[in-house]
Amino acid sequence: MGEYRLERVGRLIQEKIGSLIVEGQIKDPRVDTFLSITRVRVSGDFTYADVYVSSFKTPRGIAKGIEGLQNAAGFIQSRLAKEVRLRQTPRLRFFEDSGMRESFDLIKKIEGLSRRTEPSGSDGAPGQENASGHEDR
Repeated sequence: MGEYRLERVGRLIQEKIGSLIVEGQIKDPRVDTFLSITRVRVSGDFTYADVYVSSFKTPRGIAKGIEGLQNAAGFIQSRLAKEVRLRQTPRLRFFEDSGMRESFDLIKKIEGLSRRTEPSGSDGAPGQENASGHEDR
C-alpha cells in the first residue's frame, strides 16, 4: 500500500475522531473536549489504526480519556465506516502522546530559567542602558 495513501487515511481518521470529540458526540463522561488527536498511524493492511491522544490535562486525566475513547471505539469505528469510504475500517487502538505535555513543561522550565537570569528592573546601576538606549554613568 502506498505510504501517501496511509498518511492520507490517517489524517482523515484523525480529523473525523477529532470532530466527534469536539462536537460532544462521544457520550462517555471521561472523554472531554480537552483531548486532542495528535496523529494516527494506519497499518499497511488497514487492520489497525493507532490513535495518539494528547491533552494539557494531568497524566491521570489523559489516561481516563483514553479509557473512555477505547470504550467508545466501536461507536467511533461505526461512524468512520459511514463517513470514510474504505473497504475495511481499521480497528482503533488509543495511546497517550505525551509530546504536547512535555513541550508545555519544557516551556515552563525555560521561562523559569529566563526569569532567574533576568536583571530585576533598572536600579540605576552603572553599565545599564536607560530609556534612550545610552549607558548610565
